[in-house]
Amino acid sequence: MPRFFAALRSLPLIALAGLLALPVLALLASWLPWGQADVSSGAILREMASTVLPGYLWTTLWLGLWVAVGAAVVGTATAAAVTLFEFPGRRQLEWLLLLPLAMPAYVTAYAYTDFLQYSGPLQVGLRDTFGLEGRLLPEVRSLWGAIGVFTFALYPYVYLLARAALGDRAAHLMEAARLLGAPLRRRISTIALPLARPAVAAGVALALMETLADFGVTSYFGIQTFTTGILKAWLSMDNRFAAAQLATMLLALVLLLLWLEHRAERRLRFTAKGSGHAGATEAQPVALRGGARWLAWGVCTLPVLMGFVAPVLFMLRPLASDWSVLPWDRFLEWGWNSVRLGGITAALAVAVALSLAFAVRRRPTWLTRSVVQLASVGYAVPGAVIVVGLLLPVGWLQSVAPQWGVGALVTTTAVGIVWAYLVRFCAVALQSVQSGYVRIPVSLDDSARMLGASSLRLMTQVHWPLLKRSTAAAALLVFVDVMKELPATMVLRPFNSDTLAVVAYQLARDERLGEAALPSLALVLVGLVPVLLLSRTLRSAPPPVRAAAVVAVDESAVVEAVGKTRSLTA
Repeated sequence: MPRFFAALRSLPLIALAGLLALPVLALLASWLPWGQADVSSGAILREMASTVLPGYLWTTLWLGLWVAVGAAVVGTATAAAVTLFEFPGRRQLEWLLLLPLAMPAYVTAYAYTDFLQYSGPLQVGLRDTFGLEGRLLPEVRSLWGAIGVFTFALYPYVYLLARAALGDRAAHLMEAARLLGAPLRRRISTIALPLARPAVAAGVALALMETLADFGVTSYFGIQTFTTGILKAWLSMDNRFAAAQLATMLLALVLLLLWLEHRAERRLRFTAKGSGHAGATEAQPVALRGGARWLAWGVCTLPVLMGFVAPVLFMLRPLASDWSVLPWDRFLEWGWNSVRLGGITAALAVAVALSLAFAVRRRPTWLTRSVVQLASVGYAVPGAVIVVGLLLPVGWLQSVAPQWGVGALVTTTAVGIVWAYLVRFCAVALQSVQSGYVRIPVSLDDSARMLGASSLRLMTQVHWPLLKRSTAAAALLVFVDVMKELPATMVLRPFNSDTLAVVAYQLARDERLGEAALPSLALVLVGLVPVLLLSRTLRSAPPPVRAAAVVAVDESAVVEAVGKTRSLTA
């Protein structure tokens, strides 16, 4: 009986979590016999298997394989360089290597295309200078071009986790091996890199989730992946069941990567236990001399140049060359739409996160924990998958009860797009708020209850003052993620409500790359805010506790692309 009343008290939370998990549940229901309106799921799957599915699968796997290799190599090499060695500029490069986190991958793709394409300034200048003809560089808009863009845009995920592993967990073991006479090469190959392997695996899994979720780069480069196929099946072929089943296959790949990431994360926590004590010392960087130190400097500088500096300079070129071409009159309107949607979503996400986290804090039962897990199910789901999963039940409800006007409410107002944002990014706010609750002793709750405080007073007078920093970080990260989100925004945005991300994509698709520079650079400036806060947190951590701070903060940096924030303000 007590469990029954506890379930009744949790009904509002269950309903809220159900709304957030509805798109994923709708996709799974599309495979059921009663979920098909005119064609069986088996027939659709057989048709796709004989036509487009092999191409989608092969391209997606090939893209993911090489992005994984590139991100692992670049991220591990840079993390090892700034952690294990001393060379000129090491302290500055420690935080400069985070800058590509502020650059959306599709903005990087637009910048390189504008500069390196056949009619771009580089090839035109080479032809005019040397009297050459024809194409002088490989085509940028290709599979290999996308691999390069994703590698330099996503390597910071691997860099952050590998840097934490190399800087803390291997410290005392590296020192012990040095005292036993092991050379540096052997200490790196047999101690440092094996201990960093779980961190590298977790970072690669998160980078792959970003790659699978991308629509801007693959669509602009004309690469047929699962994400582009989903929107093509829905918008061009008008086949919602084909889109739903493609989305389900992509969801299965994402869940596999998520499982691998969690598995690597558990191993990462296990290896951290032996070196996180107060007596652990930091690894002393080995001073490099001669050409070796400049090689290390080049290894760390190249990703910063390719992932941030060069794209920004390429975008600034059209701004400096012809200001009259830029749509200044519409820029404020696009910016206001982006800020408005981001602000509304951030406020709602924080409110939902506070409600769920407080419910778990007050009644940490299996039911409330299950509700929180259900509400977090969409954080790793690509935006295109969420769109399909959201419109499926809305279309069914519109066909059953057209007088309710649910379809118009979701597709012609901000309700649908904010709903999709909450499904995707509510877990970002929830994990940040929960990280704040971890730092609040339970004894404060017990004392407040003994003094007769109600749940409302406990939340407003005890918890809220201690959660301000965590909620501010949650709101900031959700706001930035909403500003940069593309596929869900492009499909669900209301009429005459273009955002900066959508406009940048449309202008670039129409080969108006000069005009796309302005909204693209605005997105980069917005993305710089959490990156600068992260770098400040990493630099300000005192040496004895720096390892613990990095372990707490690194996942919040990773989340800036995939939404896994836990403690940005730790």
